[in-house]
Amino acid sequence: MTAATVSGVTQIARTGYSRLDIPDEPDLDRMRREVSARLQAAMADHGVDVLVLLGNSNVIYATGISWPLADAGLSHIERPVAVVVAGDEHPHLFLPFREGSASESGLPADHLNGPVYLEFEEGVGDFARILGRLLPAGATIAVDELTGAMRRAGSALFPTEPVDAAPVIGAAKLVKTIDQISCIRRACQITEQAVAEIQKSLVPGVRQIDLSAEFVRRTFELGATTNMFDSIWQVMPTSKAAGTWTTTGDLALPLLTTEREVAEGDVLWTDVSIAYRGYCSDHGRTWIVGQDPTPAQQAQFDKWRTIVDAVLSVTKAGASCGDLGRAATAAAGGQKPWLPHFYLGHGIGTSAAEMPMIGTDLGQEWDDNFVFPAGMLLVFEPVVWEDGTGGYRGEEIVVVTDDGWMPLTAYPYDPYEVSNGN
Repeated sequence: MTAATVSGVTQIARTGYSRLDIPDEPDLDRMRREVSARLQAAMADHGVDVLVLLGNSNVIYATGISWPLADAGLSHIERPVAVVVAGDEHPHLFLPFREGSASESGLPADHLNGPVYLEFEEGVGDFARILGRLLPAGATIAVDELTGAMRRAGSALFPTEPVDAAPVIGAAKLVKTIDQISCIRRACQITEQAVAEIQKSLVPGVRQIDLSAEFVRRTFELGATTNMFDSIWQVMPTSKAAGTWTTTGDLALPLLTTEREVAEGDVLWTDVSIAYRGYCSDHGRTWIVGQDPTPAQQAQFDKWRTIVDAVLSVTKAGASCGDLGRAATAAAGGQKPWLPHFYLGHGIGTSAAEMPMIGTDLGQEWDDNFVFPAGMLLVFEPVVWEDGTGGYRGEEIVVVTDDGWMPLTAYPYDPYEVSNGN
């Protein structure tokens, strides 16, 4: 048993997923074997014979590669593609370039292929001929994305109408292996070490893009394999009316980082993410430039901690998204403590945010029916806002266990004071 403390709440984690079980470095061969087994089981459960994966995070999951483009490559023609065939422990990987990624995958040579350009008719035609050699007769095919050229090809590409791959890949991804958790914890450690150095650079006159440049450089020096998205160091307005206009009338988040120089007293909501061996961190805190928080700002942080503690008090295997949403709302005095276009929390893995999403427009019934298994990871990111202060937002990552949760994040809350009573 281990005692885990996040935001002042102590929980005993009695489960197969204890802190001592998580290796400092992942066993990549074991991780690939276990991922393959989970994908094959999910395919069998959903009656799918072949998975065709174009989404970066799904290809990373299925093949074990690290892909440097991440979110920036979502609409890029130079992207990897994976084909997973039932009964074959190794996926087929199609790579625009092989440096680094191919050797990481551990795939046999006959499963490593050159690029396929699925945005173009010629590329789809080439891919159709490859699939013709891989697909068993009458195969049920599941696809996560379709380009325009793939749609236009119709039955010339897929002999039978493909089904959605999301239920298959989502089921396989939901519970993390111990090595995947190791990767995510290492990603969090790299992020927190880099962020600690960035925070020391936070003085009036520093540009947002300079903070981003320093963060990316330092994380790669520490072992990051991907910068997941453009870092956010958003200066929050003192009122909603003074902020950027939104269709919901609420706060705009995130906004692009610019050459803006931060000024003394600016309240920054930060949000950064890198990947280690294909698995992500997700880090957020609220900083104040050159000043300590006012009493009102400190009170907001205290309320944020109260909300996180309330959510953690009901977090365990068997709880639902709905349980967590209700706990957060009650702790916030009856109002949902998250932005309308965001969520109270979400999963994490090969994407910085993946299912489940807690408190979205999927609705209350969906939230109540999504029950957490042990070994799932959650990122909590409630928001506390009051005009005149700039608000408070932070993120915490936990592993759901049979009897509670275990933290993967450990970054302090400076410049806010942490009360021992919380």
